[in-house]
Amino acid sequence: MMAAWHGLLILGLLLAGASLLFLRMNRIMPDQPKEVPIYTLEGMTDYIKHTLHELTSANLSDYGLSEEEYRRRKSKRAELKRALRGATSGDLRDKQYVKQVITDLLTHHFTLDEVSLDRLIPFDNPEQLTSQDRFEILLYTYKQQHGYEALSQLLQRYALDEAKLLEEGDEEVYRITAEEIAEIYEQELPTLEIQDKLELIVQRIYQQYKGFSVVDELRDMRIDGISGGVSGIPPSVWEGENTAQTSLREAPCSYDSVWLFYQGKSIHLSFLSFGSEQELRRVCQNIYKHNFPGQLSEANGYKVNEMADGSRVVVLRPRLSESWAFFVRKFDVQSATLEQLLQDEHAEIPIGLIRFLVMGERITAITGAQGSGKTTLLMAMVKHISALLPIRVQEMSFELQLRKIYPNRNILSLRETDTISGQAGLDIQKKTDGSVNILGEIATDPVAAWMVQMAQVASLFTLFTHHAKTFRDLVYALRNSLLKTGVFTNERIAEQQVVSVINFDIHLRRDLDGRRYIERITECVPLEQEAAYPTHFRELPTLEGKMSAFMDTMTTYFQRSTDRPLYEARNVVEFQHGQYVAVHPLSETCRSAILERLSGPDQAAFLAFLSHWGDEHEA
Repeated sequence: MMAAWHGLLILGLLLAGASLLFLRMNRIMPDQPKEVPIYTLEGMTDYIKHTLHELTSANLSDYGLSEEEYRRRKSKRAELKRALRGATSGDLRDKQYVKQVITDLLTHHFTLDEVSLDRLIPFDNPEQLTSQDRFEILLYTYKQQHGYEALSQLLQRYALDEAKLLEEGDEEVYRITAEEIAEIYEQELPTLEIQDKLELIVQRIYQQYKGFSVVDELRDMRIDGISGGVSGIPPSVWEGENTAQTSLREAPCSYDSVWLFYQGKSIHLSFLSFGSEQELRRVCQNIYKHNFPGQLSEANGYKVNEMADGSRVVVLRPRLSESWAFFVRKFDVQSATLEQLLQDEHAEIPIGLIRFLVMGERITAITGAQGSGKTTLLMAMVKHISALLPIRVQEMSFELQLRKIYPNRNILSLRETDTISGQAGLDIQKKTDGSVNILGEIATDPVAAWMVQMAQVASLFTLFTHHAKTFRDLVYALRNSLLKTGVFTNERIAEQQVVSVINFDIHLRRDLDGRRYIERITECVPLEQEAAYPTHFRELPTLEGKMSAFMDTMTTYFQRSTDRPLYEARNVVEFQHGQYVAVHPLSETCRSAILERLSGPDQAAFLAFLSHWGDEHEA
């Protein structure tokens, strides 16, 4: 009896152990789903989310693995975790790795023949395709031929980047409609193999899971930028009682907003939509996360950061903005040369002048509106700084990426953080042996004041960007910054300091059709202020004569103290009627200063270049 009882006890323990082992294995093995996944895009996306979560969070100790196998799986899991983080930062290699993992999981657990793929997206029936389907197929086929120039090729082939009238009486707009995409798809009728269909399915699942929704592939293209949430009715309107109005129900919402920035033009992709406010919010909450810049919250309603490929990203959220919105601005490093940027007639004039201004160590401002090309021009100008000079850069976010363009140069870039201000970053630059200081953008009064002081004593010369519309506005803005920060209390003295610092202003312009060019290059010529006051009243014999002459002296004093100009803004080069024109010659002081800093051959080249302003300036 006792033996039988012991046998039953042992059998029970064995069954319990087997059950526990089964449950553990079933819990930690993500490749054994409890239910058959649903054959829809949404079902597959949910399956991928669950599976990758299990792959990255399961306890490897429960596997009972050998030491070597444990290390191998731990390394693979760490690699997957890094890739999942990097994919949301714009790292194309991590994105490709995650997509390959998704492909392996799908092909292992689903029957993905051509019939099954056509059930997910009706590739075999073009009439049932959505505008998003058609566009993604077109972009995929163009990408197979043109790489990251695919979108440019598509836009240029069908003139989609040209302004158009959508309805009679409307103003011209830059917009790509669903009807245009349908017509293009009907003309192209792309032929897709089963592997092509699978890659399109994987991309759709990836962009809904870890990517940036409908702008995921667009962001990777060689464009100027992409933005979302910047048009349409904001949630505060369509979530309220007014949604009962027919006009509001039919109007696009904020999540229907996708805008492309291409060759200086803002193009509305009206056929694309994020589908819901939650999806737009998900993209905004993920797109800025590179290098953990901090949390976006109502208390801190915006974030400015860069992505893994050097793109600048700005994200805003309610209550700071009326809806969730993001702006990705890309900078074409490959086009950062003066010859590629300036191609209008007689472009050799501004190209040569800019080159000699940099080589001659002139303090130069680059001004213009947003999107006019200030950052790209600044990238190109750095090429002409002597390789012997260490360069120090201060930016709000790392946009210039100078070490990517010039990896062998002595360059160090600093940026503002939540705890370190731009002023503090500029202060520390004094101790980094820098010869040339570059300010990515003067956006605050302390940075502007520091720039003026730094240009006077702390560096050989300085390059910076600013949003001023005219040279006078630039002087006033910098003068006011000196006054606001308490560096000076007298307006005239502050303005005199600014004038003594700035040598040139290169002003960029972007027309409504996206055309970018240098509108003018202005030299700041300080006017003589040290002339002696007239004192001939002392020599006059009569009191009446002395008083009259003394009043003339006082008049001169008050004129100099009030409205006497401190400088002359002399346009050296202007853009007129589609070509660059040499207008006023460089001042004698400027020419002498540039010649002092040039070597023998460069001096001869500079003197020959001055012939654009007349023979009298040749050697």
